[in-house]
Amino acid sequence: MPLTGVIPPNERLRRVLAEFAMSSICGILNISMGKTILLTGRPRIGKTTIIKDVVRRLPGQAGGFYTEEIKERGQRQGFKIVTLDGQEGILAHVGIKSPIRVSKYGVNLADLEDIGVAAIREAIAHKDYVVIDEIGKMELFSKAFRDAVWAAIHSDRPVLGTITLRPHPWADSVKALPQVTIIEVTEANRDKIARQISDLFKQ
Repeated sequence: MPLTGVIPPNERLRRVLAEFAMSSICGILNISMGKTILLTGRPRIGKTTIIKDVVRRLPGQAGGFYTEEIKERGQRQGFKIVTLDGQEGILAHVGIKSPIRVSKYGVNLADLEDIGVAAIREAIAHKDYVVIDEIGKMELFSKAFRDAVWAAIHSDRPVLGTITLRPHPWADSVKALPQVTIIEVTEANRDKIARQISDLFKQ
């Protein structure tokens, strides 16, 4: 019987799923072996909110980072990196002049690597869980970031993160790894995922 809400690792993530059956996921995950759970879904569906909720529920210490919008006068102007120990940096902003641009935003690889990548490496070395939010188009311009993500997934640490829904050659290679489970966040499942994922990590 096909799993609902989990994309088999040998498929590319190209379809929108309406339902989520965590009971099916429980039968295939072995979190103690350093499994990786990556959330995906359309922008603003609530992936980062779920990540924060799971982290609050977990025993032990988590390290890494998540991203937040930068708003000015109610309008989104960019994105910032926030590490789990409170450091902040600018990932992208309309006011940044950079040769690397995504839409109207200039990407700041310096802060991504000095703060975000460093937080991932620190988590691999010294924390119980690694949080990476997100593995997205902006972040993937950085080889140092890609290397850190690869190291985290192949470490003995459980990894919780988010990954772009859109096709991307490197991101697709991550989705295809056998130790990676992809869960698409939808309006139908987003209210129940955090508790269920945290329960899996506690096993």
